[in-house]
Amino acid sequence: MAAYRTVRILSATDAAYIAGLLDGEGTVTLTRKHRNENHQLALSISNTDLPLLRYVYETVGAGKITAKRTTRINHTPSYTYAIYNRQALALLKQLFPYLKTYKAKRASMILANYVSLTKRNGKYTEDQLNQRRSFVEAVMAIRPNLPSEP
Repeated sequence: MAAYRTVRILSATDAAYIAGLLDGEGTVTLTRKHRNENHQLALSISNTDLPLLRYVYETVGAGKITAKRTTRINHTPSYTYAIYNRQALALLKQLFPYLKTYKAKRASMILANYVSLTKRNGKYTEDQLNQRRSFVEAVMAIRPNLPSEP
């Protein structure tokens, strides 16, 4: 079994740069890998520049990079850096002061509530499940402010 990687302590410059990538090209979300599972924290950055995502991976020290499927021959190959759960939470704590978009609001809510609403063993009472569902709905309701049409 692979060793559990911990997120490195980032310099202010690296944290601000990665936060900019997350704001512009990334996602702060609660997602499920399978239909029956609970939502888990996920941070991801998608880009066509693989060396850029390798820089993020090497700087953070955790996560993974995957190749996205190219559906047309004229499309540029693209990649995604992703980090989940407690590793993502540790990274989000460092990036939070530098986030500027709606993702900062999501991050604030996640940082304030995620640990208290997430059981490490995955076993929840009905009340805990309801609180967690409400939390997931509240986080996902935070959307980008789209410009209104004139």
